[in-house]
Amino acid sequence: MEIVLTEEEKKTLLQVARQSVTSILEGTTFTHPTPTGNLLSKAGVFVTIHTTKGSLRGCIGQLFGKANLMDTVKEVAISSAFHDPRFSPVKREELNDLVFEISILSPFRLANPEEVVPGTHGIYVKNGYFSGLLLPQVATEQGWNRIQFLDHGCMKAGLPVGCWQDPHTELYIFTAIVFSEQTT
Repeated sequence: MEIVLTEEEKKTLLQVARQSVTSILEGTTFTHPTPTGNLLSKAGVFVTIHTTKGSLRGCIGQLFGKANLMDTVKEVAISSAFHDPRFSPVKREELNDLVFEISILSPFRLANPEEVVPGTHGIYVKNGYFSGLLLPQVATEQGWNRIQFLDHGCMKAGLPVGCWQDPHTELYIFTAIVFSEQTT
C-alpha cells in the first residue's frame, strides 16, 4: 500500500531529520512529536543530504520500515549524516549549508527490465549476496536512460554491468515520495 503524506507531514519529517542531526552536533536532546495519522505508517526511507551547492554529503536508508516514519527518519538521518562510509561525518559548521531530502519508498515489486521507467521507478538489484539500490530521482539527476540506470544498479550492487540480464539476478522496482527542504 502506498503512503500519502500531506505537506504538513512532509515538513514535520524534514524537521525531524534536521533536528535529529542538529541535536547530536550541539550535544542536546531531541524528542520528536508523537506521530499521528500517516506518520504512524511503516515504509522504507532514505535520507539524502546535499550541500547547498548540490554536492552529495550523505545518503543512507532502510529498505523496509521497522518503525513509524518519524522514528525511521530520525534513525536514517543520523546514519546519513554520521555513518555514510563514503564521507566524513557532518560537522556543526556545515549545518546551515546542508539540504535534507527524504524518500519514502513504496513496497518493492519483482519486475522485468522492460518495466523500468527511469525517473519514475527506483531499482533494487539482487544476485546472491550482492545487492544495490538506486532511488528513482538518481536516473533523472544523472540523465540516464533505462539501460544505463540498470547497469548502474548492477555496479552499485558490486556486480558486472549487464547483470540485470542474468536469469539469477532479481530486479525489483518501486516508486518513492521524494521531498526536500527546497521543495516544501
